[in-house]
Amino acid sequence: MASLSFPRVLPQRKTSLDLERENFQKFQSISIAKAVHPTETPVKVKHVRSAIIGTYQEKSASIFWMFMLRQPLQENRIVAWKFCHVLHKVLREGHPQVIPDSHRHRGRLEDLGKLWQHLREGYGRLIHLYIRLLITKLDFHKRNPRLPGNLQVTSEELEAIGENDINVYFQMSVEMFDYMDDILNLQQAVFGSLDLSRSNSMTPCGQCRLAPLIPCVQDASQLYDYSVKILFKLHSALPADTLDGHRDRFSKQFRELKIFYSTIKHMQYFKHLITIPSLPENPPNFLIQAELRTYITPVVVLPPEEPLDTDAAVDSLIDTSDTNSLPGDQNDSSRNGSISPDILAERDSLIDHLHQENGRQRQELHRLLTDHQRIVCELRNRILSLESALSTKGNEIIQEKQVSQDLLKQKSEIMTKFEECEEKSKSVNEKFQKLKEVYSKLREEHISLIRKKAEVDKQLGGIKIIHEQSSRRTLEAEQRLQELIQGQSTAEQEAQRVSQARADLDEVRNQFDGVQTENLALNAKIGFITSEKASLEGDLHDLLAQKEELDVRISTLQSEAERSCIQLKADADVIFYELLLNCLSEAETILQNTMHAIDNPAISAVTCTPDYLATLLDPTMLSLKSLNAAYIKYIDDVKSRGELMKNSIRTAFALAVYLIQAKATSNTSPDITFGDRITDECKQLGSLSLIMFSYIKEIRDKEKSSLTIDQINMVMVQLDKIASLTCSLSEQSQSNNGVIGDLVENELLGMDKAIEEAAARIKDMLDKSRAADSGVKLEVNGKILDSCTDLMMAIRNLVKKSRLMQTEIVAQGKGTSSTTEFYKRNHQWSDGLISAAKAIAMGANFLLEAADKVVSGKGKFEQLVVASQGIAASTAQLVVASRVKADRNSNNLSALSEASREVTQATGGVVATAKSCSQLVEENDDLDISGLSLHQANRLEMEAQVRVLELEKALESERLRLAALRRYHYQLAGDN
Repeated sequence: MASLSFPRVLPQRKTSLDLERENFQKFQSISIAKAVHPTETPVKVKHVRSAIIGTYQEKSASIFWMFMLRQPLQENRIVAWKFCHVLHKVLREGHPQVIPDSHRHRGRLEDLGKLWQHLREGYGRLIHLYIRLLITKLDFHKRNPRLPGNLQVTSEELEAIGENDINVYFQMSVEMFDYMDDILNLQQAVFGSLDLSRSNSMTPCGQCRLAPLIPCVQDASQLYDYSVKILFKLHSALPADTLDGHRDRFSKQFRELKIFYSTIKHMQYFKHLITIPSLPENPPNFLIQAELRTYITPVVVLPPEEPLDTDAAVDSLIDTSDTNSLPGDQNDSSRNGSISPDILAERDSLIDHLHQENGRQRQELHRLLTDHQRIVCELRNRILSLESALSTKGNEIIQEKQVSQDLLKQKSEIMTKFEECEEKSKSVNEKFQKLKEVYSKLREEHISLIRKKAEVDKQLGGIKIIHEQSSRRTLEAEQRLQELIQGQSTAEQEAQRVSQARADLDEVRNQFDGVQTENLALNAKIGFITSEKASLEGDLHDLLAQKEELDVRISTLQSEAERSCIQLKADADVIFYELLLNCLSEAETILQNTMHAIDNPAISAVTCTPDYLATLLDPTMLSLKSLNAAYIKYIDDVKSRGELMKNSIRTAFALAVYLIQAKATSNTSPDITFGDRITDECKQLGSLSLIMFSYIKEIRDKEKSSLTIDQINMVMVQLDKIASLTCSLSEQSQSNNGVIGDLVENELLGMDKAIEEAAARIKDMLDKSRAADSGVKLEVNGKILDSCTDLMMAIRNLVKKSRLMQTEIVAQGKGTSSTTEFYKRNHQWSDGLISAAKAIAMGANFLLEAADKVVSGKGKFEQLVVASQGIAASTAQLVVASRVKADRNSNNLSALSEASREVTQATGGVVATAKSCSQLVEENDDLDISGLSLHQANRLEMEAQVRVLELEKALESERLRLAALRRYHYQLAGDN
């Protein structure tokens, strides 16, 4: 018989624990896969709840992350969005170990957020913001491990987390603000991504985006509550300025959170899913600590979750047809699509346990809420009691202040009572003698009363003995009475004896009461006499002590009064001296500010007439004379310091006003040199004034008094010098205004004449060139002279329109006065017209000379360009000067603007013609290098390089020369 071969090691059968483990993992895999299904619908609660229960059963998040990382998070945006929602719920409601386990995958979350960040529309931006929120939540719980994932702690636990350390509260508030910012950013992005026409809150796609806002609302409510409580703690320990940033950031988040809550309340989707708390109209005022007791904690309420239907949950989450084959009966049961009874029993027990745990936690939550409300009520009552105590203490403080004021008044009344005390001291001596006699009488009466008291005490002892005997008899009588009651035969005899005993007892009691009352009267009399004696002796000692104390106090007060009077005089002298120095320093500051204002370029636009400046001379001079008199008076008498202080400030102000107005007057001078001279004299006056006040400050050095008076006189002399210069400026301006009207007319006529002569000469040059030249030269000269002719025609038209505009302006502005008077009255505007007319005439002559040189072959085309551009700039000045006083709706102004544009176009034609002619001449003058040898070409190249260097050097020098000429031209224009 052949032997059968068996394997040495039989396959190990799986135990019930292994099977339970496999079923649990499969259950978790299916629930997680269904939770993040790629269809655009909201995550189902039962799938998320299964994942949360798995974390408690596993006591970690390893299984959750193992199956979650297998999902297409980087390929499908819906899966990634639902993953963020499920992870948020698991972090909030899962096992406490979930947060540390999830923090190990922080890098994967960052990579996922960066990946979806590139998809800027739709879910891409939402996933990026949600990933950032989850990373912030993980970092927050890592820094604050004592806060659970759902952020629900009591006030005592929050204080324990803060460790009563203001630095911990400060850092925690900043972290909560960052957490809240990420929540608010996510909700704004979610609402901003909703298309109200296609995806509202009642469509699956809209609900898919809105569902994650429920845990966001729960986190935001807790963060808001803790932020308010922590900020009240911070404001109670830190100054308000330090927490300005915290208050601003909280106010911004408060407004955004209020909008967030209001938006959710009006959405139909959230009506039955969550109850949103109401926030107050305005944020809490953290500067008022009393508002903390009126603060109400916002509570988010979720509807109670329906219990899991175990059969439906198993059928929907576990596909029993794909279970692993098991040996024996288990294999058959798996083929039939059923689960073993042991596993079902364990599952049912687990579900029952979870239901019980859920009910217990709800009861615990209800108990905590009731305890919280009770604690809040107790705290409010405590706050009210503390406030009442605080008001009582405030009243006591007010009373203490009143008492202190009364004591101060009594202190002032001590001096008035001193004389009365001296008179009383005499009467006290007399009373002392009388009291001494009374005391001796009282002492004898006291001795006699003590003897009587001894006799009374003896009588009282005898009475007490009788009383004790009577009490014993009473007891015996009562005993006999009880015995007699039992025997009827002897009742009457015993009754008589009892009545006799009672009569004796009443008599003894009456005697005892009389003796006792007499004893009490004697004791009261003795106590009264003793108290009278003690009070009299106390009054006597008090009066003697008060007399000695008053003597010492009177001497002390007299010495203190003398010392305080001396000290007050010294302090008053020091204070008045310091006040005087402060007044003088302020006067110096006024003058220094005035000197800075004179040097400020912005004051060059300010003007003042010499006549107005002349009116300021007398008040300024009078203030200087008053200052001189006050200083001399102070040297002789120190008590006149007030007059010196008043005159110092007044003089400084008068000098400052005069300096500013003198500088403004110098700006009206047509001669810049003369104006600069006035400015220099003003600066000299300011420097002398500063030196004068510095001498006055040396008041205690009487040797410098003569120097100070001399300095005041020097300031007066300098003031007269500036006044004489401004008077000459006034005379000069009047003489200039007299002839300005004639200058305007003469310059305008000279401009017309120069333009006509230039046009005629250009026409003559054109005729001569056509008769004498030919070829390229004739073509160049013809183009240049034609363009110059067009420019002159345009300028003549512009001048003509300008004269019409000028006539209209003068007719509108002169009124009943003459034309010359109008030009005098508007002399600055007239100066502008004169300058423009001169510039146009000069430009026409320069253009004529340049054209003549170019036609004759002695000039350059660049001269034509410069001359034409100069004429265009001058005509622009003439147009601007006419437009300043013209009516905006004037027809002449429109015609003048059109003529200005024609001049600009003609100038452009001259420039373009000059450039084209220059290129034409250069093409004809090209160097023929075809027959050059190597040596000749090398030599010409070196000569060209030398010429280039010479031209560059000449260009640089000409630019410097042009800049200098422009500066000088601007200076001459300003002088004129």
